[in-house]
Amino acid sequence: MFRLSSIYLTILICAVVIAPVKVLAAEATVNLGSTANFAILAGSTVTNTGSTVISGSAGANVGVSPGTAVTGFPPGTISDGTIHASDATAILAMTDLGTAYDDAAGRSVTTNLSGQDLGGMTLTSGVYKFDTAAQLTGELTLDAEGDPDAAFIFQIGSTLTTANASSIVLINEAQYCRVFWQVGSSATLGTDSSFIGHIFAMTSITATTGAEIQGQLLARTGAVTLDSNIITNGVCAAVTPPPVVVDEEDEPDEPTETPNPPAIVTPPAVVAPTPTPVAIVTTPAPVAVDVAADADVPQTGVSNSSGLFIGLMLLSVAGVVAATRVRSKAR
Repeated sequence: MFRLSSIYLTILICAVVIAPVKVLAAEATVNLGSTANFAILAGSTVTNTGSTVISGSAGANVGVSPGTAVTGFPPGTISDGTIHASDATAILAMTDLGTAYDDAAGRSVTTNLSGQDLGGMTLTSGVYKFDTAAQLTGELTLDAEGDPDAAFIFQIGSTLTTANASSIVLINEAQYCRVFWQVGSSATLGTDSSFIGHIFAMTSITATTGAEIQGQLLARTGAVTLDSNIITNGVCAAVTPPPVVVDEEDEPDEPTETPNPPAIVTPPAVVAPTPTPVAIVTTPAPVAVDVAADADVPQTGVSNSSGLFIGLMLLSVAGVVAATRVRSKAR
């Protein structure tokens, strides 16, 4: 029983260790297309009162389409753009606005905030939905948690209203060019309020006296109305990859020269001399032949050389006979 329990415990631990961990990625930004060059874009009219200033490195164009009326410049000023009244540029921008609006409206919802006031909240990257109206009273904080690419998307069923002197604060590398407000009808920004983000309104947008906006005011079918506002449509700061920090203990050692190993001298192999075979010549013992002193030795006609040859033959025969006798005695 104890052994089975140990096995089950081991399996459980392995399952916990091996189970994949789901990491939530930051919400992707919305593609603005050609609308990125417009600080103000309206479907019917653009009307300004007072000393509104429109600028921005991304583009400070003011456009209208299919309407044609843009009034109040001057006294309003446009420092980094021009007015496009139902020309090809404005028509294309209005088409791209529709695409951006649909993109923001179609994102999967992270949190439904219906019925709640955005004031006092701190929100991280995600998609936040209001079934009907949304309002901001006080301060809203958007926290990118160190990711400058983090996007914040708000889906609002009907109207967006910000109170007087309300504000939006960005922290931990959050950037205003990645904050989007998709509004089902109209948006109204309160007096002396500070607003951040791109507003995509189906109908109209009104910025009351002294409201400051970092972003864009884009209305698909109705009017954009301004009153002594400061509107800045800038470019997000370039995202620089974080430096790779290497612990000194993990740094590889500086390469050092490897000393050459000492030469190993191999002594020559000692070869035992091969003994030279020695030819052993056995000299046969001389054979004594008794010849009578007075015996006549017949003279032959054999020459000296022939005699020498015969003598050698006799000596060889005598040697063979002597060797035979020795072997016989040995037996």
